Amino acid sequence: MKPSTVTTTTPTNLRNWLIFLLPSLLGLLLFVTPVKLEGQFTIPVALLAGGLKTLLENQITTIVTLIVTFTGLVTIVTKIFQPRLITDHPFLASLFAITPLWALVRVAGMLFILCAYFQVGPEYIWSPTTGGMVLNDLMPTLFSVFIFAGLLLPLLMNFGLLELLGTMMTRIMRPLFNLPGRSAVDCVASWLGDGSVGILMTSKQYETSYYTEREAAIIGTTFSVVSITFSLVVIAQVGLDHMFTQFYLTVCFAGLVAALVVPKLPPLSRKKDVFICGKVRNGDDEVIPAGHSAVAWGLHLALDKAAKITNPLTVIGDGGKNAIDMVFGVLPVVMGIGTIALMITEYTPFFQYLGMPFVPLLELLQIPEAQAASTTMMVGFTDMFVPSILAAAIDNDMTRFVIAALSLTQLIYLSEVGALLLGSKIPVTLPELFVIFILRTLVTLPVIAAIAHFIF
Repeated sequence: MKPSTVTTTTPTNLRNWLIFLLPSLLGLLLFVTPVKLEGQFTIPVALLAGGLKTLLENQITTIVTLIVTFTGLVTIVTKIFQPRLITDHPFLASLFAITPLWALVRVAGMLFILCAYFQVGPEYIWSPTTGGMVLNDLMPTLFSVFIFAGLLLPLLMNFGLLELLGTMMTRIMRPLFNLPGRSAVDCVASWLGDGSVGILMTSKQYETSYYTEREAAIIGTTFSVVSITFSLVVIAQVGLDHMFTQFYLTVCFAGLVAALVVPKLPPLSRKKDVFICGKVRNGDDEVIPAGHSAVAWGLHLALDKAAKITNPLTVIGDGGKNAIDMVFGVLPVVMGIGTIALMITEYTPFFQYLGMPFVPLLELLQIPEAQAASTTMMVGFTDMFVPSILAAAIDNDMTRFVIAALSLTQLIYLSEVGALLLGSKIPVTLPELFVIFILRTLVTLPVIAAIAHFIF
């Protein structure tokens, strides 16, 4: 159930202040404080994840393969034999007693990762452009991010920080996007760190009844934005890294337009304002009462949250569950869906055919080499980096600029963000993600093209 409304009698003693301030400041430091390393901005959590990835460089693919295989086998055993050790334990049941469809995806992920690790079976499964890429390039990064983001996320969520920031940001997020103020924190964590961090935050807040179905779906598909670091990689891939400032401002502006428009269209507009527990949202929980400033009321809510913490060390247990849930629950889904998506891209003309209808639109927008550009329009649904790889072969600078910017504003790609959304508790389906991807493409392409004409 949603936490009950607080009273105005929260004790503002030193204990509550310390329980609120110390973990919250540490969470801010780890998740949203930008640090510059080797000329690139990132966040400390991403640095920790990168350090773990480097430390386990020679073993990490083996570890990930064992985890996905273990998860697949335990899921099969659970579906067939229903062992009480799992079914009677709420956390284990939520992890392994899943629906037949998701069990099938996990088993597919297990088979794909074994093929890729041992390089056996059909080459189209384990090649460096399909399952091999997911295993060797994507999974180690996700594993490292999930470990640290999962363990440390309660610092942001459990000690009052979101209550304070949510109250302060509600006057911006509610009028513009009809979302809780705390959703701004999800966005900042994605922007400075990694989109998977934002999705993890959104999913956990939906599971704990802070977001409704509509809010979780919108935040997960709209505000889990691409990090600055990855944006630098994309613009460098198309040979325009000297234009990064213009490029990233274009991406941000087009993304803002999409955030204003796409949630007002189906399927997001049809999502219900109902919490996961079944309770309907009645009004705004972040409304500031008369006679209180945003900061004063936010501090009151934060201290009330801190007052309810009887043992601050519970962060370890909550963080451990977060990490296990993401590592064992999501990695197999990413391996399964990501490999299938890349196989379709690499070995079939499916996405080339889907891109053909964009040729007239690109010509109308006066984008040079429209035919070549059209082949990149839909392939971004499988992997965000593939469009920039294809665009590198196009001669025209403006066309490469448009393709690179569009690939970031499309946002939904199955090799990571899409698979993470599907593997999480956020209430979106694969067909809905495809429609959202199309809508974001149609909304942001004219914006990007207009800016590109101005720049070039």
